[in-house]
Amino acid sequence: MKPPVLVIDDHAIVATSLVLALRGQGIPARRCPVTSEAEIIAEAESGERGLALLDMDLGLDVDGADLVLPLKAAGWQVLVVTGSSSRNRIAAAVVAGAIGWVSKSAPFEQLVQAAAAAVNGRSMLSEQERRELYELHRGDQDRTRLLDRLTVREREVLDRLAAGQRAAKVAEEFVVSVATVRSQIRSILAKLEVGSQLEAVALARSGGSSSR
Repeated sequence: MKPPVLVIDDHAIVATSLVLALRGQGIPARRCPVTSEAEIIAEAESGERGLALLDMDLGLDVDGADLVLPLKAAGWQVLVVTGSSSRNRIAAAVVAGAIGWVSKSAPFEQLVQAAAAAVNGRSMLSEQERRELYELHRGDQDRTRLLDRLTVREREVLDRLAAGQRAAKVAEEFVVSVATVRSQIRSILAKLEVGSQLEAVALARSGGSSSR
């Protein structure tokens, strides 16, 4: 008997259609209730383990990519489905243990066939693809590490610079002197280990800088 598929998707029609299509191919499948992270994990910890078909955009407070690790720990192989074009999120899911990914915009039949292939043990990523995703994730971690050095105000200043504001405009918004803002900019450059505002802004944009 083939391993079961647990469909984790907050869209009931899509999830039910996937379950029925997989059952039509002789693959036992069931839909996982999606109301909270705790309920998903509880469902995953019951019954026989197999393949979890995980939508990364569940409409919950938790990022679907963050569910990969606990699902793996519960004994599931994880194939992620995403409507996002962000390879950074895909990379995070693969590094956490996902065996591959499928675009949500792919034809329905392609989703079904990808799940069936994964259940049958077919490799979902080439070694080169896996290597590239790991390298991308390492770059994300490096950027996050640098951005985490900044204070809340420095992050706010960097956000304004990334939005195209000049030091004088930033000083006016925060009711401080231009000299103070320029001092903060120098501190930002030192902490980010870059030599110019242009480099700092590029790093902020690639790393998703935002005030905390």
